[in-house]
Amino acid sequence: MSERKDIYWRAYLIYFGFVVLMLIAVIKTFAIQMEGAAKVFTTSKDGNERMPTREVERTPRRGQILDANYTPLVTSVSYYNIHMDPVTVDQELFDTELSDLCIALNDLYPEKTAREYEQLIRKGRADNSRYIMIHRKATNEERKKLREMPIFKEGKFKGGLIDNEEIIIRKRPHGELMKRTLGYVREQADGTFKKVGIEGAFDAYLAGEPGKQIEQKISTGWKKMGPIVKDAVEGANVVTTIDKEIQEVAHSELLNQLKKQGAKSGCVIVMDVKTGYVRAIANLSRTEGGQYVEAYNHAIGTKEVPGSTFKLASLMALLEDGKVNLSDKVNAKGTYRYYDRELHDSRIGGYGEITIQHAFEKSSNVLSKVVNDAYRYDPQKFVDRLKSFGLSEPLRISLTGEPNPTLYQPGDESWSGISLPWMAIGYEVQQTPLQTLAFYNAVANNGTMVQPQFVKEIRRGNDVVETFAPKILRRKICSDHTLKDLQTCLKGVVENGTGSDLKSAFFEIAGKTGTALVLNDDLRYGEAGEKRYQASFAGYFPADNPIYSCIVVVSAPTENIYGAVVSGTVFNAIANKVYASSWQYHKPVNSGNPQNPGIPEVKVGLGKELAGLLNTFGILFARNSDAPYVVARHEEDEVKLEKRFVGKRTVPNVKGMTAKDAVYLIESTGMSVQVTGYGKVVSQSIRAGKNVAPGITIEIILE
Repeated sequence: MSERKDIYWRAYLIYFGFVVLMLIAVIKTFAIQMEGAAKVFTTSKDGNERMPTREVERTPRRGQILDANYTPLVTSVSYYNIHMDPVTVDQELFDTELSDLCIALNDLYPEKTAREYEQLIRKGRADNSRYIMIHRKATNEERKKLREMPIFKEGKFKGGLIDNEEIIIRKRPHGELMKRTLGYVREQADGTFKKVGIEGAFDAYLAGEPGKQIEQKISTGWKKMGPIVKDAVEGANVVTTIDKEIQEVAHSELLNQLKKQGAKSGCVIVMDVKTGYVRAIANLSRTEGGQYVEAYNHAIGTKEVPGSTFKLASLMALLEDGKVNLSDKVNAKGTYRYYDRELHDSRIGGYGEITIQHAFEKSSNVLSKVVNDAYRYDPQKFVDRLKSFGLSEPLRISLTGEPNPTLYQPGDESWSGISLPWMAIGYEVQQTPLQTLAFYNAVANNGTMVQPQFVKEIRRGNDVVETFAPKILRRKICSDHTLKDLQTCLKGVVENGTGSDLKSAFFEIAGKTGTALVLNDDLRYGEAGEKRYQASFAGYFPADNPIYSCIVVVSAPTENIYGAVVSGTVFNAIANKVYASSWQYHKPVNSGNPQNPGIPEVKVGLGKELAGLLNTFGILFARNSDAPYVVARHEEDEVKLEKRFVGKRTVPNVKGMTAKDAVYLIESTGMSVQVTGYGKVVSQSIRAGKNVAPGITIEIILE
């Protein structure tokens, strides 16, 4: 009996022990929940407990930057932070499919093992965490895959997947292409924003208007789960003047030449002569590792002595003031002394007695003597004449970073006895490449100087919000007579002068070479062998009816220093490729071919379909056969549809058919087809009417 009582007491002890443990677990769980609730819930004025909320901004999607043909140059790409609420998942589902979910997560995001994902999720569930970070910046494609995974496929409320936290990131689909000109808007440490390039200049259009949304506080932080108070308004799209096709040519040709020359940096600008719209702008600088990247916008922001390209302005002043005629003779002896300084021509011994025009074409520094002799007693007149061309003023472009040109004048601290002759050949003057190009563009544009522009319109959807029409800076920079002389000289540079290697077989180029000695990094001119040069070529094409102007500037080339070789070859390559791909330079391929506008060409095909098409377009036709396939015979004012032989046991006649019909007919006989070309069938390797041999391949050629 006592033994039975002992067994009862042990059973009761175990039972009550389990009850006590269960009570402790329930009390502890309740305490944890109340503690979490105390952190999350607040008491309102009416005494009710409510989750605290706050109003936050919803970031709008930033507008795109497009090229002139609406190809995206900068766009906004959506990414999503992926979270999980493991608490909401049913226990049975959690136990049976968690392992499969973690394996799938490891396949998609291998930065964690499946075991690590499982530990993370289990710990989150144990801690009652409802907002576990799974992955940052998932793409929309990855988001779709996540929604098909075990557990997650049950949705937000049953599967715990939280994937609606959108992050919008700016992307340039074409990499380095035009990177610096496209620019950026970046928040700095002091809370202000640094605005660069088109992104910065047109930020007000691109930014859009932020919306407002309610966030609720949960035990692990704040979560966007409240209502949207105000929808965000997406930014407008900025349509640039850039032609991506020309931009790619300019970028690649400049890059190839910089590598070949081992140059420090370089830039290219291509501009529409009539409008001033910039069609391409490339800026490349060499890194310490020897790569070339878009690190700085030299075309807009780097001010340097232009060298011999400035001789165009000097000759314009001489002609406009009546100091010389192109046919006047000068003695280009090769060395020209001014006080204790000397200038030399690149050709030892000079060119002898030549005309002013020839001196310009050969880029002889005898022009320094011509200018010095003409203005030595009134140098201010020369400077004032240069100012009248707009060479002392900035272009006031929409992008930031353009410096004012440097143009010294008598009375300045930097003015000396050699300033006038040195200025005549492009020293003691400083311009950006874009400022130089604007001047050359004015000569191409019959004297009208237009402002270079990078944006042509702002669009919101299909609606044009604002347009940027061409802007004239100077209606006429000089007389028509002077312009005609200058245009003749610029053509002569390529025909007979320093640019003679740049002739094109298809069109004429007009322009000027330039080679300038520039300061080294220590702000001194190097000794022999250490001198640094800048090579340039500025001009336009075609010479007689200019469409584009262009400048190429290469800084510190090491293989060659002359503008024609270093920069002129880049200019020539760009001009030739643009010419080859521009429809306005070429006649239509079918020009001159006799055409009957009333009757189009009709291919061989199904009679029913051809009859329907001809009837739809109101073309007179007569169907002389009920055969499935017909061939069209053209007469003066109508089309006659006649039987085309198509045998079931013999090789069909597919000449004149489209590839679709021809392949169908041949394969329906059991033979195979090899198609070459496109258009309509002009020949077939096995003659029509021969017996079918199943498995044999017939080659059909289309043109």
